[in-house]
Amino acid sequence: MAERNTLSEPSKRNRLLPKVSLDSEAFGEFSEAAARFMGTGKFIVYMTVFVISWVTLNVVGVWGFKWDQYPFILLNLFFSTQASYSAPLILLAQNRQETRDKLSLDEDRRLAAQSRADMDFLAREIASIRMHLGELATRDFVRSELRGELRDLAERLEQSDRKEQP
Repeated sequence: MAERNTLSEPSKRNRLLPKVSLDSEAFGEFSEAAARFMGTGKFIVYMTVFVISWVTLNVVGVWGFKWDQYPFILLNLFFSTQASYSAPLILLAQNRQETRDKLSLDEDRRLAAQSRADMDFLAREIASIRMHLGELATRDFVRSELRGELRDLAERLEQSDRKEQP
């Protein structure tokens, strides 16, 4: 039986916790909604009312019962827990926005490059048309040439009429 090399072969992991799979899109939308709410005045007002209520009820006591035996350690724990969850949610929301911004910027760059290529093509086409127009006869030029030819023809007819009349 071959001896197993522990450095080159991965070992089987024993998981203490079950593997959790989440819909990343749904969780991302949740994190954006949470970050959006935490950035509002409404959230600040709710937190202010909560803290004032907590302090008032804990100092005065409800039916003689104070649930936070030590001065506001439970409130501090609550804020720490909230901060430890809100920071990653805000970062996730920022990462998603950054990804959307990058995709939008890439699309804008692609459209700008396409527009530039279209403008260059049209500029070349216009230059080509101008060059060919220089070689073409304009309406005024054709008219003047026809008038000149008509005059020459009229003069020849007059000369031939004069020659025939002795």
